[in-house]
Amino acid sequence: MVLIVDSGSTKSDWVLLKSMNDIELFKTMGFNPYFHNETIIANAIKQNEDLFKYADGVDQVFYYGAGASSYDLKAIVHRALKRVFTKADIIVDHDLLACAYATYTGVPAISCILGTGSNSCYFDGKELTEEVPALAYILGDEGSGSYFGKKLLSAFLYHHLPDEISKDLVAKFDLNKDVIMENVYMMPHANVYLASFMRFIADHKENDWVKETIYEGLKEFIRVHVYCFKEHKEVPVHFIGSVGYFFREQLERSAKDLGVTLGTVTRKPIDGLVDYHMNHMSLKLS
Repeated sequence: MVLIVDSGSTKSDWVLLKSMNDIELFKTMGFNPYFHNETIIANAIKQNEDLFKYADGVDQVFYYGAGASSYDLKAIVHRALKRVFTKADIIVDHDLLACAYATYTGVPAISCILGTGSNSCYFDGKELTEEVPALAYILGDEGSGSYFGKKLLSAFLYHHLPDEISKDLVAKFDLNKDVIMENVYMMPHANVYLASFMRFIADHKENDWVKETIYEGLKEFIRVHVYCFKEHKEVPVHFIGSVGYFFREQLERSAKDLGVTLGTVTRKPIDGLVDYHMNHMSLKLS
């Protein structure tokens, strides 16, 4: 059996291929080796009893995850997976590669992630190229859920939000400066906390402040993470993640205004990722 995993910082999608025609789906918390050690990752997997019961029968694991961008960070995830899937051959790679695989249509393209965090790459079908680093939620993550959550909360604290949005924030989350400061500066996983406000932002997507904030943030993403590739005017630009999916109107406007060709826009890469593996990888299936 083969496991294919796409893990963001917030949640993970797991697909178990028992055979070419027998597939089972699972979900766990998201993992990021910047923030989660191997014990946390292994224990979280084991807590999903429906998934864990198959552990001894898994022959291959293809794991693609946020933060798995260096040898040392990949090793943290690899050791965690090996604790659970003891008999499996395990490959750990960056979620950017999953994004590239999932959006590949047979022609070179720029593929982008707009989820809890953000990133981009150029993929020609064989080689993946990055031009600028992902700097995470403090220094970067332009256009991501954490980026827009930060915009929302700072505008709230500066009294720059429209009254109806500000009042709704207080009503739904009982927010004040102390609560926000504690969650951002004292509690773990501030990036996930910030990104959690994207659902609230989406509830107000018709508000002019939201429309303009999303539009400007997506333009900033394109300037930083798409324009960095010399091919950005020549190839389609694909997007994966909830931000692009739920704010497609602003994404289309941003892409048009900056002269890039919008390709596919999907919420989650897992379906395309499975298709890529079944068509292009050597899998140990019966």
